[in-house]
Amino acid sequence: MLRKFDNNRTLKDNIQLGALSAFSAGMVNVTSVIIFFAFTSNVTGHYAILAEEIAKGNWNEVMVVMTWIFLFFMGNFVSNQIIINFDRNSYVAHALPLLLEILCLFSVGTYGAFFYAESLWETEVMVGLMLFAMGLQNGLTASISNFSVKTTHLTGLTTDVGILASMYTKRRYRENPHLVAKGKILLSIVASYLSGGIIAGIIYLKIEFLVFYVVCGVIMVIIGYEYYKLKINKLMRSQRRILRTQYNNL
Repeated sequence: MLRKFDNNRTLKDNIQLGALSAFSAGMVNVTSVIIFFAFTSNVTGHYAILAEEIAKGNWNEVMVVMTWIFLFFMGNFVSNQIIINFDRNSYVAHALPLLLEILCLFSVGTYGAFFYAESLWETEVMVGLMLFAMGLQNGLTASISNFSVKTTHLTGLTTDVGILASMYTKRRYRENPHLVAKGKILLSIVASYLSGGIIAGIIYLKIEFLVFYVVCGVIMVIIGYEYYKLKINKLMRSQRRILRTQYNNL
């Protein structure tokens, strides 16, 4: 799910990565809307706010929104920098951006639960940290999947679903394996993002900021599952070598 890069990836790899990461992104975005009245899994709305504040001449707000957009950009930048400066098929290279994301979200959850005084500057900092975290995730999924999986926002994805739905009205497109696979990936991301958002909304009513700990747990599942697969594959390769050696000695 994490190690394979570009053309080495299977449909199953992309669906697993897309579904789990979209689930966590949906949780983060809905929680941020409930608490801060701000979207943190994408910056489309922030660009509109930026234009509005520039038109009004509210330069303090302009700087805040520009910083948020920059932090999302930097999340994508840092994530891809980590990947391209390691072996692109390295588990460590792909797990590290997720570990940084966990650190950011864990910090937001801890500060919000135990120290948050609901001041404006605290809100602005935490929103910025969440945008950086979502940038990390989006950069990772897009980079290792050759831009076929993006899980923190659904605007472009909904456009793709609409185009595919139109193409599926023609038999030759419905029977195209590549388009069928793409449709499965997109629908799994939509369903997971929506499910994550619904569950986050329900959980927040009970544990409030500690919902971010649940999000961290979901991301840890991605990291842990891939580590488990690595161990199993290593064990199986070792057993095959032993069996080959025993067979050659007969």
